[in-house]
Amino acid sequence: MTPNIMGIFKTLPFEAVERIKQLGHRVRLARTRRGWSIAEVAAKAGINRNTLSALELGKPGVAISAYVTVLWVLGLERTLDGVAHPDADTHGKALEASRRPTRVRKAQKSKDEYDF
Repeated sequence: MTPNIMGIFKTLPFEAVERIKQLGHRVRLARTRRGWSIAEVAAKAGINRNTLSALELGKPGVAISAYVTVLWVLGLERTLDGVAHPDADTHGKALEASRRPTRVRKAQKSKDEYDF
């Protein structure tokens, strides 16, 4: 992965590309289940039809705000609650626990009675 002049990666990890495509497919499925056209959802979300089409195709350049807004239009915004939730970060919690001191000393009181 090498960034270009604008700081955007020319190539994304395969796993990231696949996740974006899966999310786009899920959004399209939710929209079609509701019987709504691309034009209807795009208008409700305040985005361009081409943006919604790119989102549903899983193109990586679509802004995350477009995803969140479209999910809100579809009534699925609560499905984002588990995304990157700190309680689900088992690796991060393990690293944090490994850096925690094994023994904690009590804070000593200052001998200076005027110490605030």
